[in-house]
Amino acid sequence: MNAPIRLALIGIGKIARDQHLPAIGADPAFELVAAVSRNASVEGVANFPDIAALIASGLAVDAVSICTPPVGRHRIAAAALAAGWHVMLEKPPGATLAEVRALQAGAGGRSLFASWHSRAAAGVAPARAWLAGRQVRSGRIVWREDLRKWHPGQAWILGPGGLGVFDPGINALSILTELLTSLRVDRARLSFPVGRDSPIAAEVMLATGEAMLEADFDFRETGAETWRIELDTDAGRLVLEDGGARCSIDGEAQPLSAAAEYPALYRHFAGLVAAGASDVDLRPLELVADAFMIGERRETAAFDF
Repeated sequence: MNAPIRLALIGIGKIARDQHLPAIGADPAFELVAAVSRNASVEGVANFPDIAALIASGLAVDAVSICTPPVGRHRIAAAALAAGWHVMLEKPPGATLAEVRALQAGAGGRSLFASWHSRAAAGVAPARAWLAGRQVRSGRIVWREDLRKWHPGQAWILGPGGLGVFDPGINALSILTELLTSLRVDRARLSFPVGRDSPIAAEVMLATGEAMLEADFDFRETGAETWRIELDTDAGRLVLEDGGARCSIDGEAQPLSAAAEYPALYRHFAGLVAAGASDVDLRPLELVADAFMIGERRETAAFDF
């Protein structure tokens, strides 16, 4: 048997504890050997305040998984690649398109994986198979959740480069770019809280062929989350709910496997490392960038965590 991939997890926040640590611990292809965080630690492994300290330690590492906020992630990933390590990036893969492309150019023989966890939801692959050969005529995406619940106290997400509501909204866009071969931003309206630099809500019109898809992204939802994609086609209606975990066609629920998103991501990363390959799809981030470029900016009420 091959030795497990010695992995360092960088950025020990909510997503790392809720998703990454359990997935790594359950996957025999990986051995967690280190954690990197300015403010947190993981029991049972070596802990470092930053990647420079990890590199200087001389600890044997094969790969890193980076869960830090997108601003500043390029520097960390570039240092890891320069150290000869494979790199997995939490979504979004970076704060800008150019910095992720620079990582691609500098990866050399190391694997670089820009992960999109929502694509691994149980209903996405069956939805893609059903859509093959069918024509989408219209659609609606509703992606609404409570910022205080999912990012408690994380003011960076409404700061420059934090993406704001597109941090969850990009999950919907990652699913749509998996389902549809052609997708572009036609127009957008972005709502920025007073004194903040990233939007808390967005209305985006997306075009696929001749069809228009209406997207409603909102971080101000105080009840249950809504993560829903509806696509009307020439052969019926496809609906993905719960972020892609449930799929129905013309109102009939489809049988799905008990897929788990982050374990699937780590299996894919292990396969990339074994094959000496990379997987970097920037289409979801390109759509967000386009929405910022052409979107109408509106000011809305101040927001406090």
